[in-house]
Formats: sequence, structure tokens, C-alpha cells
Amino acid sequence: MLKKSNFTVPDHKSLADLNAAFDGERPERVLEWLASNATEGEVPLVSSFGADSVVLLHMISQIDRDFPVLFIDTGKHFMETLRYRDTLKEHFGLENLQSIQPDRPALKGKDPFGSLWISDADACCDLRKTQPLANVMINHAGWITGRKHFQTGDRSNLAILELDNGQLKVNPLASWGPKDVANYIKQHSLPGHPLVPRGYLSIGCAPCTSPVKEGEDPRAGRWKGTDKTECGLHI
Repeated sequence: MLKKSNFTVPDHKSLADLNAAFDGERPERVLEWLASNATEGEVPLVSSFGADSVVLLHMISQIDRDFPVLFIDTGKHFMETLRYRDTLKEHFGLENLQSIQPDRPALKGKDPFGSLWISDADACCDLRKTQPLANVMINHAGWITGRKHFQTGDRSNLAILELDNGQLKVNPLASWGPKDVANYIKQHSLPGHPLVPRGYLSIGCAPCTSPVKEGEDPRAGRWKGTDKTECGLHI
């Protein structure tokens, strides 16, 4: 077993057993197990407060409103996303929402004009998203993601629990499809992201996110016109 803080990160064999046990279970069951075993904020939910984020945020709020939720404030989000974040924080009574920001000296040195995304989107994501989270995750045993099989080819074989460089990644919604997400939101009358009705079905930073056309893949609006499909958090 790999020890991280007070939480024991499962080894590969234990992980396989847990994945078998959670196969077919409700996502809430996974989150309940995590909340009972990874105390003291050791495995937080990392949320983009994007199109589908409301599902996991609602589930977490029903289990423990003090459960840690991390938001990576890249400085490039839509204003609608920031307002949506504040709305959900109040709506769900999230008492432990933390914002992570890029290192200011690093921003000044590598992206002084805020235009790095134009010349090198990968470097921009690394500077504003990947590195800030990596710096914070030193103090955690892992994190919860909202990744799902249907989103990209790279995610089609996601397990519910996986190891990434010794840290635990938890994907409670891995097997959910778009209809599962929509049904859950409707069933619980959850507030949707204001950009979704305008065609933004996968929402990241404003400069690199655009609406998608009917019938297009939901993530087709991310880094449109390039072969980039991930920000780097999961690679």
C-alpha cells in the first residue's frame, strides 16, 4: 500500500477489487465510501464548474457540505462560469470551496501579456491549470474527477478508481452517458450552466472554448481547429 497522509492509497490489486465491487453501483456509493475513508480533505473534488459539474457538486453536498471542492481559477474563465460557481456554492451550501490560482511570478515571466494561449495552448494550460493543481495536490492523496467514457477516445476505458503517479483518481461518473447526466439534473431540478443553452456543451477557459453545432461531439468546441483534446490534468 502507498501511504499518503492518513489515507492509504490502494495498490493495484486492492484497486482492482474495489473497481469490481463498485461496478454497477450508483456514483453516490463511491463518494460515500470515499468520504468515510479519506477524511481531512485527502481526496477532494476538483471541479471546473462547467456544463456537467453540477451533478457531482450536488452529490457531494448531499453527503457532506464540508467536503473539499477545489476550483482552478486560471484567470481565463468566462464570467458566466465564475458567477455560476458562486451560485452553486450558495445553492448547495458548499462550505469548503477553495480557489487555486497560478503562481504570479510564473505568470509574469511566462505569460506577461496573457496571450500565451495563442502561441502555445499546451504551455498555457500547464502554467494556468496543471502546475497550480500539482502544487496543491502535494498535500492530498488524490482527487475526484468528472470524466466520462463518452467524452473522448482517451477516456473510453476509464476505471472508477485509478492510480496516477501514486495518487488516486476517482471517476464516479465514468460509465454515465449524456442522458444519465441530463436525467439527474432534471430529476433534482439543478441549475444549469448559463452557457449550455448557447451551445457550449463542454466549458473550459474562454479563449479556447467555442459553441458546438448540433450533432457534434460535446468537446468539439474545446481548442477547436487543433488536435489538442486535453488540458494536461489527466495526461
